[in-house]
Amino acid sequence: MNIPNSLTILRILLIPVFVGFMTYRQYGYALAALLCAGLTDALDGLVARLTNQQTKLGEILDPLADKLLLTSAFLTLSILHLVPSWVVILVVSRDLILMLGTVVAHVTNIAIDITPTILGKGTTLCQLTYVVLVIAMIWRGMKIGALFPLLLVMVAFTLGSGLHYLYRGYRRTYLNGSVG
Repeated sequence: MNIPNSLTILRILLIPVFVGFMTYRQYGYALAALLCAGLTDALDGLVARLTNQQTKLGEILDPLADKLLLTSAFLTLSILHLVPSWVVILVVSRDLILMLGTVVAHVTNIAIDITPTILGKGTTLCQLTYVVLVIAMIWRGMKIGALFPLLLVMVAFTLGSGLHYLYRGYRRTYLNGSVG
């Protein structure tokens, strides 16, 4: 256990705090918890690189923490009727399909490249920006309809990156001869 992994675990522990604040409609505190979790995300990667403390656990835990945080945020926003249910279905389905593909590849000993792509990082940025802005606008009593263009961009990135990851896995597995 090192500092970067400890920061990642702190991010995971902030998820129920964030969800609790959202559930009780304490949007300012929820936003603070979410931003604190985002800060730990930035810090864990920076500390890991600067101190050469990158670990296998961190490679698994960091993206898992991101997925858990975003999934929890979207589910909570949907339950509170702040975002459409179809958005949550899209976001969660994409992540579940990608995780399932990774597990299947691991179990079948198929080597796949799980490094994040620019599209994948863009998707995370769009999703996080959307969630932060929805909560900030709700907290300030503003109408979230103004975020519709960002919602469309986020949906496009989510679909595009999901399809890109699937294509990349297919290409690596079937077109490069990993399965015969």
